[in-house]
Amino acid sequence: FKPQGTPMRLLKEIELTSEELEALRLKNILELDQVECAKKMNTSQSTFQRILSSAYKKVSQALVKGQAIKIVE
Repeated sequence: FKPQGTPMRLLKEIELTSEELEALRLKNILELDQVECAKKMNTSQSTFQRILSSAYKKVSQALVKGQAIKIVE
């Protein structure tokens, strides 16, 4: 995902892992609480929180700084 009108060659990319994307989906799209999210991702609640915080930071940085988001496995 990238800002419209700017060629990719001019943009810095932020890499969002598939795990971070799943955390965003569970929390924000499905609106599950963190305990449920952690169970679905087979991880502890504290680990889920770290994954989610990392995802929020990366997405926020990309939006504020006009950077591209690359989803990686």
